[in-house]
Amino acid sequence: MKQRIITGVIAGLAFITLLVLGDLWYAGLIVLVSIIGYREYLQMNGYMPFKLTAVAGLVAILCLTIPWGLLGITWTFSFTSVIWFAMFLLLFITVASKNKITIDQVSVILLGVVYIGFGFNYMIEARLADNGLFWTIMVFVCIWASDAGAYFVGSKLGKHPLWPQISPKKSIEGALGGVVIAMILAVCFALYAPDLLSVGKALLLGFVIAVVGQIGDLIQSAYKRVKGIKDTGTLLPGHGGVLDRMDSWLIVFPFIYLLNLIPN
Repeated sequence: MKQRIITGVIAGLAFITLLVLGDLWYAGLIVLVSIIGYREYLQMNGYMPFKLTAVAGLVAILCLTIPWGLLGITWTFSFTSVIWFAMFLLLFITVASKNKITIDQVSVILLGVVYIGFGFNYMIEARLADNGLFWTIMVFVCIWASDAGAYFVGSKLGKHPLWPQISPKKSIEGALGGVVIAMILAVCFALYAPDLLSVGKALLLGFVIAVVGQIGDLIQSAYKRVKGIKDTGTLLPGHGGVLDRMDSWLIVFPFIYLLNLIPN
């Protein structure tokens, strides 16, 4: 627990500092984290990171996550274009390899591109939007509040398992506690900046972020259970890997961004 706390404090302070600095500082961190997360994803699935299919997936993720505008580069390819060409290339590899590389294998790569590429891209997009620091911090605070609330409320009051086949320690009471705490903190942001966020929308955002974030956590738990592993990596001592710590982020940011729940 001591190691977990120390690692969490150091990593948290570094992350918040780069988030506040914004621009290439924050974007560069997120791109780097996306590369590490993709490597963890490959290792979870037994893929070598330097195989042709893995490299093709990495290129697609970089195309999705790198903030080309900040680099002064005009980027004309849409998300749809990147995903389609990645699919085309991966399917062509199955043909060129005479099915030594199968469609099942490249499907896993393409899923990783969408999961990781979209998730980390929208973390950057949220920060680059108007009043991006406010919105990004609000989303992160609600995610962290939901996680912490679910853990502490579940530890004290949890009696009914939420989804024992996937994550035996999670409880319905903890999940509800996390949702309530996230909604309360979202309202605090509305009271702080009423010109940007109404109380009603704050309640909706807090609810959505908490529920979708917990689903993101369960998705990663389900994946690890299938693969028979405890952590996706060892980057953060006491915390596991990138995908362990950012599983909620990867689902929440695309979800609320694509539904226009925060300004684009």
